[in-house]
Amino acid sequence: MNTSSPRADSRAFDTAQFRQALSQFATGVTVITTRLADGTFRGLTASSFNSVSLDPPLVLWSLGNVANSLPIFSGNSHYVINVLGADQAHLAQRFAKRSENPFGDIEYELSRTGQPILKGVSAWFECHNRSRYPEGDHVIFVGEVEECAVHPQASLIFHGGQFGSTQTR
Repeated sequence: MNTSSPRADSRAFDTAQFRQALSQFATGVTVITTRLADGTFRGLTASSFNSVSLDPPLVLWSLGNVANSLPIFSGNSHYVINVLGADQAHLAQRFAKRSENPFGDIEYELSRTGQPILKGVSAWFECHNRSRYPEGDHVIFVGEVEECAVHPQASLIFHGGQFGSTQTR
């Protein structure tokens, strides 16, 4: 069914209200990691992760147009999406801000293609950087999952500007 409705002439909300409304949607928390050409690593915190397709196995996440790591993630062939466990808020905070060496004292192992996989995560997905779509002030990355692993545990969530957990007591 195709319906055509006119677009609103103006919005009845501002950016702050939109952000506040979005904060009411609880999301999981991930750290996306990759290896640079010089062998160093880059990582960033992202809560914009979602599944797209089971066949082929596709996932997506997004990154702001002004992020200094946008050229790195746009140009690299692979990255790993690390789904954080409930006790890993410190990793989310660490990778949410710029740091000279955020991997310094963090335990990780390397994937098949040499991407860092953070220890203790509840799941990880090694992705081929399949496609990118600029939309608004972000770029949507679609990754084709080439390898993944799961370590069931309570997950870290973000809701209302705060970290929480799926753990029930």
